[in-house]
Amino acid sequence: MTATTLERPAAEPARKARPLAWVLAATGIPIFMVTLDNLVVTTALPTIRSSIGASITDLQWFVNAYTLPFAAFLLTAAALGDRIGRRRMFIGGIALFTLASAAAALAAEPWQLTAARAVQGLAGAAVAPLSLTLLAQAVPDRLRNASVGIWGGISGLGVAVGPVVGGAVTEGLDWTWIFWLNVPVGVIAVVLAAVVLRDSRGGASKLDPLGLVLSASGMLLLVWGVIDGPDRGWTSGRVASMLIAGLVLIGLFVAWQRRASAPMMPLRLFRARGFSLVSVVTLTFSAGTFGAVFLLAQFFQVVQGLSPLDAGLRTLPWTLAPMVVAPLAGIFADRIGLRTLIATGQALLAGALFWIATVTAADTTYSSLVPAFVMAGIGMGLTFAPISTMALASVPEAERGVASGANNTIREFGVAAGVAVLASVFSSYGGYTSLDAFIDGVVPAVYVGSAVVAVGALIALALPGRPSSGPAKS
Repeated sequence: MTATTLERPAAEPARKARPLAWVLAATGIPIFMVTLDNLVVTTALPTIRSSIGASITDLQWFVNAYTLPFAAFLLTAAALGDRIGRRRMFIGGIALFTLASAAAALAAEPWQLTAARAVQGLAGAAVAPLSLTLLAQAVPDRLRNASVGIWGGISGLGVAVGPVVGGAVTEGLDWTWIFWLNVPVGVIAVVLAAVVLRDSRGGASKLDPLGLVLSASGMLLLVWGVIDGPDRGWTSGRVASMLIAGLVLIGLFVAWQRRASAPMMPLRLFRARGFSLVSVVTLTFSAGTFGAVFLLAQFFQVVQGLSPLDAGLRTLPWTLAPMVVAPLAGIFADRIGLRTLIATGQALLAGALFWIATVTAADTTYSSLVPAFVMAGIGMGLTFAPISTMALASVPEAERGVASGANNTIREFGVAAGVAVLASVFSSYGGYTSLDAFIDGVVPAVYVGSAVVAVGALIALALPGRPSSGPAKS
């Protein structure tokens, strides 16, 4: 087996393979819809505020209500899919996401939109990890790396165009169409998944109720704590209590997984050097990159006075590049090697963030940022698919569902932690009181983001050249 080839069950070649384009559509459309809705609402917040009389706190919860359950239940959804059927869980997630989107469009009160967004996040947690697992099992070995690359590009595209789509729809139609558009797309996605994808299960047959409760509640409190940290203060009673309680629950979850007869996340996964190291790189990549993006996206609005839509368009050289690079990374992964791609991608990304921090000033021209944006986009494109492939290639086939869930959970926690930590750095050195104050805060924060990604680049050098997914050991 090569460095990037994933094993298939012995009986798989006897089955008739589905056309690749249909498999990519069945798994790619739902992940695009889920990642798009993560940020699509951000540019519509002012319009929503005036339409349904929302407060500033309500606006924050329109975003956080999606993020919290999404991050908290990724691992739980993957584990349930392994036990009740991955395709069944996947289709259920798409259907629930579609219904929640309709409820969001019909919301007339802030609490109704918050509740609908929370259900969207919960449903999205069932779609994200199982999308990759179902794709990996549905395509032949020779096409798997390229397919995962395309999947990574589609996922990255959803994140990239979310704010742009939100701004365009709000200006051209009405904010409710942000959510109405999901309804026909969701119906098509359910039909495709039911017809094209085959069901499968993981190695464990029994549920782990205590593990489900401990992991979901622990992650919920941890992510909630890091989201609230910059606004309420890291030493406030509320934030400290949530962080401590979250850590305690995660600790109890790990202890229970050592004893459980059918653990939802077998700790033996982390005995594989490839899986454990790529998990750390996923964390540093997400924290450093998306924490910096969160602040840089505001630079164009706060400092240069652009509209949210125009600001989103300015970041497209960065955010669209992975759509092109990620599939190429998948195609050439066998020849170049996953370790080389990941380490190179992280080095490019760290260098790009350092470049951006160095040239950022009140009078910075857009043309001086474009080369760094392209460099950052290439770095992200070289990272998305290889990280996912490394995580799956390092574990046995039966445990790829939970491995995908764990890797997605780590990534989402990294995003939340990165935004919180870099926002705290920003607040320590500057603020929103003036243009100079914003620059004083954003420059050191982006430097910190660059340093975090650079640490990940160094760790990536220790990744195995040929990840092994040998038999699981108890």
